[in-house]
Amino acid sequence: MAPDNGFIYWSLLAHEEWKLHLAMTEGGLCFVGSNNQPFEELKDWASSRYPGRTLVRDDESLRPYSTEIVEYLQATRQSFSFPVVLRGTPFQEAVWNALRQIPYGQTRSYSDIALHIQKPASVRAVGAAIGANPVLITVPCHRVIGKNGALTGYRGGLDMKTKLLELERTGSRGEGQLLHA
Repeated sequence: MAPDNGFIYWSLLAHEEWKLHLAMTEGGLCFVGSNNQPFEELKDWASSRYPGRTLVRDDESLRPYSTEIVEYLQATRQSFSFPVVLRGTPFQEAVWNALRQIPYGQTRSYSDIALHIQKPASVRAVGAAIGANPVLITVPCHRVIGKNGALTGYRGGLDMKTKLLELERTGSRGEGQLLHA
């Protein structure tokens, strides 16, 4: 990753009913906000994770990220090619990396993630780490559901989670249903 230049660059992605704040550092995308949330969501996150950095609007620098996320929202993209910067505790980063391995159109349970990171007794801590995921959609925490198949909490709200899962259900080459593996 490039040295810290003291800035976090941000943009507002607006596509159909989606309005998402995006942010990047020198190393890549570091934040995707909840749908239709005010700028304060990004501002609060930045001040807690990157204290002292200045937020600077830069739509052009974020265009490659916006383009791929819009393609995902249009169900023409199933994975992302851009770098993602994950900045958390080692446990959080392990959980977030496990989330990135869940295939498009599939779901996993919290206990599946705990087993994947070899911490089977840490299901609640896994849930907390998932809730702290700073890069919604690209680190697909929306693909994590309750063991009984129920939709559970999501930083972006259950409506956003439902929309993303439905998008993947209908956009996953006509398979017609979410797969739980």
